[in-house]
Amino acid sequence: MIVAGFGFRLGATLAALQDALAKAGGPEGVTHLASLAAKAPGLEPLGRALGLPTLALPPDQLRDQPTLTRSARVQALHGTGSVAEAAALAAAGPGSRLRGPRAVSSDGTATAAIAESTSP
Repeated sequence: MIVAGFGFRLGATLAALQDALAKAGGPEGVTHLASLAAKAPGLEPLGRALGLPTLALPPDQLRDQPTLTRSARVQALHGTGSVAEAAALAAAGPGSRLRGPRAVSSDGTATAAIAESTSP
């Protein structure tokens, strides 16, 4: 399983989500998209455009995920350093690993990170 996790602001556009994903490594090979349950409806247009399922994760699944990026603001709000990285890791499952740190869209409204499951 290869999951693209997303964090984004209210009003982030499809173009911003696509840009963040492209900067994170692109959609090739990605099998699922993921974000916080409260944000998942905003991710649906990208899921439809790519033909990929969107996973809506409860906040407790993102808390304490070992992220590469550490935002004090995001830590205070969500209990993790990066929503995008934590969502990718949580959705990919135990033992998964990030391909790299989260990438930010050019307009600054969306972030994306890609994680790979290490189990078959």
